[in-house]
Amino acid sequence: MHDDAQPAGRSLFPRVADDEFGYEPAQVERFLQRARATYETALPDDEVVTSAVVRRTTFDPARGGYEPREVDAALDRLEDVFAARERNAIIESEGHDRWIEGIAQVSGVLRARLHRAPGERFRRPSRGGVSSYAIADVDALCDRLLEYFEQDVPLSVDDVRRATFGRATGEEGYEENQVDAFLDRTIELMASID
Repeated sequence: MHDDAQPAGRSLFPRVADDEFGYEPAQVERFLQRARATYETALPDDEVVTSAVVRRTTFDPARGGYEPREVDAALDRLEDVFAARERNAIIESEGHDRWIEGIAQVSGVLRARLHRAPGERFRRPSRGGVSSYAIADVDALCDRLLEYFEQDVPLSVDDVRRATFGRATGEEGYEENQVDAFLDRTIELMASID
C-alpha cells in the first residue's frame, strides 16, 4: 500500500515495484504543485520555481515510489518551459539585443574553459582519496560541447543532462563539484537558446 497524496490507481507517474526504490511520491507531487503555482501566479521569492530550481531538484528514495526515468523526463520538459519563459521575460523587459549580449557573455566564459588543454580543464580534488570524475570522460563531453558552440555540431541539452562519467579517485580525476557547476551553467545556456 502506498502512503501519499494520490489515491491508489491515480498516480501522476508509473511506480516501480514495491520492493524497488523510486522517487518519494509526495515530494514529487508537492514540487509539481509548487511549480504550477509559480507558473500561474506570483509567489514569494523563496517559493518561486525557476529553470535552475527544477534542474537541481532531487527527491528522496522510496520503496514503490515513482519511476525515476518518468519523473526525470517530466522535469526536463518543465525545465525547458521555465527556461523559455525566463528568456522571453528578459527579451520583453530588456530587449532582444540585451538577451543576445547575455548569451554571448556566458558562452564566452564557457568556451574559455573548453579551450583549455585536455586534462587541464578543471581542478583536481584538494583531498586525496575522494571520489572524482574520470578525466577522459569529462574531456570527451567538453570536446563535443566545443563543437556544438563553435561548429554548430548538433548536441541536445538532454545529452548534457544525461552525461555520466567514470569514477576516479583524488587527483586522478576532475573535482566533481566544479564539473557539475560548469555543466549546470552549460545546461542553463543551452536550454535558454533552444
